[in-house]
Amino acid sequence: MSLILFDFDGVLADTLNDLLQFGQEVCDELGVKHTATAYDLSSLEVMSFATYGRQLEVPEALIDEFVRRSLEKVAAKKSPPAIFAGLADVVRKLSAKHVLGIVTTNSARNVNLFLAEHGLEDCFRVIHGIDSPGSKTEKILKAREQFSNQGEDTFMIGDSMSDIRSAKEASVQSIAVSWGHQSLERLVTLNPDYVVRSPMELLKIFEI
Repeated sequence: MSLILFDFDGVLADTLNDLLQFGQEVCDELGVKHTATAYDLSSLEVMSFATYGRQLEVPEALIDEFVRRSLEKVAAKKSPPAIFAGLADVVRKLSAKHVLGIVTTNSARNVNLFLAEHGLEDCFRVIHGIDSPGSKTEKILKAREQFSNQGEDTFMIGDSMSDIRSAKEASVQSIAVSWGHQSLERLVTLNPDYVVRSPMELLKIFEI
């Protein structure tokens, strides 16, 4: 049995259009003259709402407000984001044999709404979001301490360079996915342990 940790935005949840829309709306509200594009997300070294705001040229004094308003818009959306095709079935199969968790810069509330919408709330044992203290590396280590005390392997599945770096810093195995916010060409420069191009390939890694 392994501990398998997922990033949320861009790995489980197809949030690209939402992030672009909400980022633009908050910029407009704060008087920031920047047009949000997919490049703004794909170019980030660290994937978080704070770094996204800085990429959108939000002044540092307004970054906390940008994060707060962005999270509120995500939570207020009438329906949670879509899950990437095929992932719901993959998650259910993985959860039957392994311990699953989520480590994200989104809020635990937004993640829980998403999981409930897609009938996956019983598949994940732990969620460490922006409302949990510490860096992504520290949250990975905390999850491993909680759920991998018998020496089981731990994996971090991500779509950003910061996900891969955090996995390496925490000395866990990294899995880069091709369907997220950052290009696979960028991710492979960090030499992740595994590269997957479809959700079904995750099952092959764990021999399901």
